[in-house]
Amino acid sequence: MPTPIVRALGILKGAAATVNMKFGLDPTIGKAIQQAAAEVADLKLVDHFPLVVWQTGSGTQSNMNANEVISNRAIEILGGTMGSKKPVHPNDHVNMSASSNDTFPTVMHIAAVLEIEDSLLPALTSLKDALQKKVDQFNDIIKIGRTHLQDATPLTLGQEFSGYVSQLERNITRVENSLPDLRLLAQGGTAVGTGINTFKGFDEAIAEEVSKMTGKQFKTSPNKFEVLAAHDAVVEASGALNTLAASLFKIAQDIRFLGSGPRCGLGELQLPENEPGSSIMPGKVNPTQCESLTMICAQVMGNHVATTVSGMNGNFELNVFKPVMIRNLLHSVRILSDGMKSFEKNLVVGLEADRKRIESILHERYASSLFLSFHLLYLSVLTWTHLVLCLSLASTPLLDTIWPPRSQRMLTRRASPSSRVPWSSRLLARRISTSTFVQS
Repeated sequence: MPTPIVRALGILKGAAATVNMKFGLDPTIGKAIQQAAAEVADLKLVDHFPLVVWQTGSGTQSNMNANEVISNRAIEILGGTMGSKKPVHPNDHVNMSASSNDTFPTVMHIAAVLEIEDSLLPALTSLKDALQKKVDQFNDIIKIGRTHLQDATPLTLGQEFSGYVSQLERNITRVENSLPDLRLLAQGGTAVGTGINTFKGFDEAIAEEVSKMTGKQFKTSPNKFEVLAAHDAVVEASGALNTLAASLFKIAQDIRFLGSGPRCGLGELQLPENEPGSSIMPGKVNPTQCESLTMICAQVMGNHVATTVSGMNGNFELNVFKPVMIRNLLHSVRILSDGMKSFEKNLVVGLEADRKRIESILHERYASSLFLSFHLLYLSVLTWTHLVLCLSLASTPLLDTIWPPRSQRMLTRRASPSSRVPWSSRLLARRISTSTFVQS
């Protein structure tokens, strides 16, 4: 079972002891439970949680694992004999006012909120900020754009990277928007959502106590039937991570291709050389960070499929795929967080543009003729393009005269229709060369 679940179990059991003492639990027992639960939350007793994800779909085994570990540790604290279930009973005292059916979904939400807020969002925000620095660094570098993997109109490298920044900004919003439903706790619904065998106000009190212990905002769910029988909040959060994975895949793939080469590829970006890339080709350096991140993204997408199928399996009053759902969500959070940190540290920070290569590609590509469509008619430009290709004029002063390569203005401003020069294809051909030379 993932350690964030063990931690959340410790938090919840400690909060329950605090609230149960207000409803009649012996303070001596309650305080011993609090101390033992705190040790679980601090992962001091994690070796006593050997159970795997593949268990009953309600998470009952893991709940009882926590009850028994906390019970025995509390007994030890009170000077009793471990295993005797006296004076602290795992069911009667540690599990007081609770059922596995409301405990495990509560733990799922606590763990998800803590991991997303404390790990994923900081890593995502930091990567976004690092890419923004590259936007500023690359903003004066004009390069050829590409659509359909073919040459298109120019833009700046900074503009290209600004698209990546915008993607991550929107993903931050998506992830944050998934949190409110995860803050709703099932505790107090007990077996099927009716709250049988608990106390009035227990659900609100325990949500308040969990909030105090974690420093995060949690509330009791207004409808316990929904949070026991369905886990749409987990599916939604996984969906946000799936979208983030799609964005990161695109970003990493773009950088990987733009850094291809160094001599026979695009070579517009210079990726940091972190380690030798080949056991047979000396000097070869591979885009390992891009490959690593894209593999992570593929795994996250697979996790989301499993989470979606799990979310469908809420039969009547209880979803019975809880452990695998939260395992996949937490796995996605962890590998995305680790992957983004590594990608930022080992690639983005040291990423540089090869200005000479970018300029060379820009002037060699016939896509530069597309600038002329601001001033000429479509067919005239098409004819001009063919002539340039035929006469190999793309690198001559003629091209530089018609299209100033460093003009930022031409990236954003379009000539008015009245300013277009009505050259015919025949006249344009005559000005460039004779028909005999063109035919040759």
